[in-house]
Amino acid sequence: MDEPLTDSNYLILLALLEPKHGYAIMKQITEITEGRVSIGPASMYTILKKLLKSEFIALEQDDDRKKVYLITELGIEKLEEEVERRRLFYLAGEGLLSERKGGANENRK
Repeated sequence: MDEPLTDSNYLILLALLEPKHGYAIMKQITEITEGRVSIGPASMYTILKKLLKSEFIALEQDDDRKKVYLITELGIEKLEEEVERRRLFYLAGEGLLSERKGGANENRK
C-alpha cells in the first residue's frame, strides 16, 4: 500500500494508536472529527481487513465476543508519512488562500 491513505484509513489508524474494538473505533472517529465524519460498520470492517492485509494493524485480541485491533510499527510509519503529506497540503492551501486574501485587499484600495 504505497498510495496515500484515504481519509477513512487515516482516521482508523489514528484511532488505533491505542487498542480498540470496532464500536470504540467508530466512536472515537466521530469524537475526533467533532461529528463531521462517521464510518459505518460495513465500511469500517472492510477497511480493517485491508489494513490487516497491509500489516498496518494487527489483532491484539480475538475471542468470540470481540476483536481488538492495534496499529503496528509499519502502520505508525505510514501514519507519520501521511501526517507529513497532509501537513504539506494544509500549508499550501493556507498559504495560497492568505495570498489571495491579501491580493483581494490590495485590489480594493
